[in-house]
Amino acid sequence: MSPSPTTSQPLDLRRAVAIGTPKAIDLWLDVVDDPRHRSDQLAELTAAEHARLGELMPVAVAAEMADTLALHVAVDTFRAVPTRRAADVLAALESDRAAEILRALDPVEREPLLAAVPAEHAIVLRDLLTWPAASAAAHMAPDVLTVDRSVTAAGAIAQVRDHRAKLRQDAHIGAYVFAVDGDGRLEGVVSFRDLVLADADTPVAELVEPDVITIAPLTDQEEAARTVVAHRLLAMPVVDDDGRLLGILTSDDASDIAEVEATEDAERQGGSQPLEVPYLRASPLLLWRKRIVWLLVLFVAAAYTGTVMQAFEDELEAVVVLAFFIPLLIGTGGNTGTQITTTLIRAMSTDNVRMRDVGRVLRKEMATGTLVAAAMAAAGLVRAWTLGVGGPVMLTVAVALVAIVLWASLISSVIPLLLRKLRVDPAVVSGPMISTIVDGTGLIIYFTTAKVLLPELAGL
Repeated sequence: MSPSPTTSQPLDLRRAVAIGTPKAIDLWLDVVDDPRHRSDQLAELTAAEHARLGELMPVAVAAEMADTLALHVAVDTFRAVPTRRAADVLAALESDRAAEILRALDPVEREPLLAAVPAEHAIVLRDLLTWPAASAAAHMAPDVLTVDRSVTAAGAIAQVRDHRAKLRQDAHIGAYVFAVDGDGRLEGVVSFRDLVLADADTPVAELVEPDVITIAPLTDQEEAARTVVAHRLLAMPVVDDDGRLLGILTSDDASDIAEVEATEDAERQGGSQPLEVPYLRASPLLLWRKRIVWLLVLFVAAAYTGTVMQAFEDELEAVVVLAFFIPLLIGTGGNTGTQITTTLIRAMSTDNVRMRDVGRVLRKEMATGTLVAAAMAAAGLVRAWTLGVGGPVMLTVAVALVAIVLWASLISSVIPLLLRKLRVDPAVVSGPMISTIVDGTGLIIYFTTAKVLLPELAGL
């Protein structure tokens, strides 16, 4: 006999599955309505429990829940549920979400699911899967409300009604209606509200806004998401080279893309490859794989710091006190560069700074760098004075600080913009990489300054 769901114990998903009734699952859905908590509890189920849950939960309910789950949890769930049941849920999902889940599966897991999905829908999903994962088209909703521009408002509404059975349920699709010609080329857009409120005999051509912001299917997903957000669009058309409407990128999809990209940038700024799974699900081996490559790259890059110090070994032996200020100088340069790249990369990610702005960025950061250099030189003089190193060394430290801060400001202002121009993620140069670059070059500046200003080093 199944245990009753009405006990004093809190109802979690594992217990609801153990009870084994649809009523228990419904109660769990009512009690646990936060998608994150649902994802956490689903992730704890065994394969057998996943399969049992699939039997207990109606397809429509399962699709609604799968649409809100973290991607990795949704993928694990589809792996555990029998193919026929998983295919039914996929068919009930919006096409872009279904394609996202399928893309995360291995081909050997994906093909049986696609074969079990209704043929017409499988064609749509296969088409979405042909696009690169980082492209706008990979995230578009292919189901779009379209009308003929030559008809009246009443005729357009009739066309929408005729096609409603073919459209997936999507709250954003109703925001806009797209006017297309006989070949599917986009000719304009009209809000669904304007179409419904217009007089029945009003030509759609009079309601259509012909100037539509569009994107190409191969546009990078991050750039596409920024465009949607910047123009405050509920949906943006994706059109091919011939102007044919392929689908729309919704504001919800743009928000999801922006969140993923922000997370990846934050991980790269720390000198690590993106995890692609939640941190708590990452194994030590995965964390090692994501971090070790960059650590080795930074290790090799930092090795030239020792080479520089070896090259200036005679200068250090002649004036040992120079070594006291090495951590201060290279630390200041690295910190200056990190501050600039962090601010600049954020401005670039929100599309506030582009390559054409490099002149303005340089002027701004070099002016700021001059002020920072003056303040740090003053602080360096005070520190050198407290150590009692003498006037020439004090001057050397102050001049080197000015030169290092200005140099760090220069390279930190240019490199991120240059990398963006070369289609390389600028996040990879911030933080550890900039610090490593500035460390070695800062030492060269320091010792070169010392050779010029210190009499003891004349002739070395």
